[in-house]
Amino acid sequence: MFLAGLRVLDLSQYIPGPYAAQLLADFGAHVLKIEPPGGDPMRGLGPRDADGVSPLWKGMNAGKSVLELDLKSEGGTALLRDLIARADVLVESYRPGTLDRLGFGRAALEALNPRLVHVALSGYGQTGPWRLRTGHDINYMATGGGLWASGTSASPQIAHPPTADFASAQFAALAACAALLGRAASGKGAYIDASLTDTVAGWQGPLLAQHGRPGFAQDREAGLLNGGTAFYRVYACADGHVTLGAIEPKFWANFCEAVGRPGWIARQGEKLPQTALIADVAALFAGRSRAEWEAVLGPVDCCFAAVVPPGEMEAHPQLAARGLIGRLPAYVDGAPPPVRPPVAFCTAASVRAQWGLC
Repeated sequence: MFLAGLRVLDLSQYIPGPYAAQLLADFGAHVLKIEPPGGDPMRGLGPRDADGVSPLWKGMNAGKSVLELDLKSEGGTALLRDLIARADVLVESYRPGTLDRLGFGRAALEALNPRLVHVALSGYGQTGPWRLRTGHDINYMATGGGLWASGTSASPQIAHPPTADFASAQFAALAACAALLGRAASGKGAYIDASLTDTVAGWQGPLLAQHGRPGFAQDREAGLLNGGTAFYRVYACADGHVTLGAIEPKFWANFCEAVGRPGWIARQGEKLPQTALIADVAALFAGRSRAEWEAVLGPVDCCFAAVVPPGEMEAHPQLAARGLIGRLPAYVDGAPPPVRPPVAFCTAASVRAQWGLC
């Protein structure tokens, strides 16, 4: 594995930091997750398995070693100090200033380990007037422009899975890998200020480039890719939903021919929002089930796909062929089944042995 032999300390909670560290684990790094007494609050978020632990927490921390450590105690801070001295990457999601209060500010970290790649994930970043403001994915999506153009004409809609959380985690893991590559040449570590809001805002380049220009759609369900066109939209069918993404004229023409509506081909260029054409296509899709539409449009080169519910993902031919979804066991005690390997729990003694502290 690419990161085999590297040690990652994960001091984060919930989704962004743990997922960033998990990505590093997927590439071969040994990840030790440090949790406060009582554990990461995400252990109790949502439905729980028979062992009392949320599958959400298990999914974010699969493949890691996990150790509870009281960083307000002398023994806890001493062990963390030793671990940091031997770590390659530190991932944390504390509110700015928290590590300083615990005695692990930037100067202390650099003194302990000048080769350390320190990834600081936070909602609004380490600087600015909102640096200490609380929030979650929905707030960062709102501030960074991620909700403005998404949803129905009546209202923006919550994105799922939490987009800012996962996007910032991937960016943080990428930045950590880049810093490790740079360290190989310079011998020096790095400090990465990864903001969830900045990640979302950084995706808004195309939106901002168009803003204020003639013809720019100011409303949801009025633009090219947010529901304003008949050829790029989610439609309800008899037993669920399907998607059509026939942006290119050839794909739209193929769709129209396949559904017996050749007269619609010339209507692709109608002014946005294409309210009348959307209504016509919606009425068509409503008359058949997902399976029926898959039979009709699956073989057609027209950018069609049905919306797949979670319970059908395991058996989906494409997902099954790619091996992305493991075999889902029967539900236990009404809790969702785990889909990832269980995490490895450890003690302070085993951690000392793994990290060469004995």
